[in-house]
Amino acid sequence: MAIPQIHPNWDKPATIITDGYSLEMTAKDQPSLRDAAPLIPADTPVAVTFLPGEEAHARIAATVAVREVGLEPMPHFSARRITSEDDFEGYLQAVVREAGVRRCFIVAGDPPEPQGPYFDTMALIETGAFERAGITAIGVGGHPEGHPNMSVDECWDVLTRKVAAIEGRGMAPLVVTQFGFDPDAFLAWLVELRERGIDAPVRIGVPGPAGIKRLLGFAARCGVGASTSVLRKYGISVTNLLGSAGPDRLVDAFAAGLGPQHGRVRLHFYPFGGLRKTVEWIADYERRHAV
Repeated sequence: MAIPQIHPNWDKPATIITDGYSLEMTAKDQPSLRDAAPLIPADTPVAVTFLPGEEAHARIAATVAVREVGLEPMPHFSARRITSEDDFEGYLQAVVREAGVRRCFIVAGDPPEPQGPYFDTMALIETGAFERAGITAIGVGGHPEGHPNMSVDECWDVLTRKVAAIEGRGMAPLVVTQFGFDPDAFLAWLVELRERGIDAPVRIGVPGPAGIKRLLGFAARCGVGASTSVLRKYGISVTNLLGSAGPDRLVDAFAAGLGPQHGRVRLHFYPFGGLRKTVEWIADYERRHAV
C-alpha cells in the first residue's frame, strides 16, 4: 500500500534550517494567528492543541482559522481526555468537514486514567476512524530526553509500534518531539531513531523566544531537562532569570549538526512568548543567515 506524502517539500534539501518549519497554537490564539499570518509562508503546518477546559467548538474554530489564513491545520487529539466514541468521531468529522483537515496529531494526555474509552494513542489509531475520515498523515510524540512514565526501552517500543500501525493503515507517520534546550540530546536521539529503522520524518521541538521564567515554567511542567549545564548551552544563566531568551544557539547547533544520518528533519516551534513574536524571530533569523 502506497503511503501518502506529508508535504511535497520534505525530500527537498533545506537552504536554511528554518525552511518548512511548523508552529503550535491553542484555541485562544486565534487573534494572534490572524495577526501573524502575513509573515508565515503559505501552507505552513500549524498544530492546534487539545487542552483541558477548552470546548470542542473553540478548537474547531481555531482549526478553521488556520485554514482560512492559508495555513495547514493539524489538530491534536488527547486520547485520555476524549469522553466517548461520539466525542472523538464527532470532533474528527467536524474538523475534516469545516477545515479540510488532512493530518492530525495524537497524544495519550496527562490524566493517569482515561475519561472515556481510549487509554492511549494506539487505541485511537486502531478505531480506523482516521483513515475512514480521509486523514493522510498522523503525528505522534517523540521523547529525546525520555518520558516521565515510561522507560527508554518502552518509549522506543511504543514509538516503533505506532509508526508501523499508522503505515499499516495507509497513512504517513510523522514524529514531533517535545521542545528542549539540549541539541546534543536531540541529535543523538535522531541517530538512534534511524538506527532502529524508523525513517519517518521528524519535527524537532524548539521553544520560541520568551521570558526566561516562562520558559523554565513550561520546562518543569513538560518534564524537559533544564540542568544548569544544559541551560548554559542554550544561553540562559540560572543566576539571572530576568529578561527573555531566544533559541539562537539551539537552532545554530541544529544547523551545524544535522546531517544525512539524521534523516528528514524540520523544526517545530512552540511559541511560548506569542505567535507573532516567534514568527518575527524566525524571519529575523532567516535574514541574518540568508545565503
